[in-house]
Amino acid sequence: MQIRMTSIFVDDQTKALDFYTKILGFVKKHDVPLGGEDRWLTLVAPDAPSGTELLLEPAGHPAVKPYRDALVKDGIPLAQFAVDDVVAEYERLRDAGVRFTQEPLEAGPVTTAVFDDTCGNLIQIATQAQ
Repeated sequence: MQIRMTSIFVDDQTKALDFYTKILGFVKKHDVPLGGEDRWLTLVAPDAPSGTELLLEPAGHPAVKPYRDALVKDGIPLAQFAVDDVVAEYERLRDAGVRFTQEPLEAGPVTTAVFDDTCGNLIQIATQAQ
């Protein structure tokens, strides 16, 4: 069994595409119209074009808003992305205007930071010491 795709609910797919590609550095893989404004919109890491896809899923279902609001209120990230160096990535993203809710924090062999993705979610970045 393998993880081929995971999704993240977003308020606005166009805004999310802009943030996740231009700021975070992901690359668009699929962009298929689904009728109306919704799209099957997936991204991949630039160095893994055949790797796990991230679906930017419309947040229209009524269960999404209370779920995400509760996570944000409690400071719980919806997703985690691995990075080579959390401190360097934190500085790069902060300098690009990204708002962090948790600055880099060491917890044993793991360093994490949490930011607001501007699309309704908190995202954690993490590095594990080698």
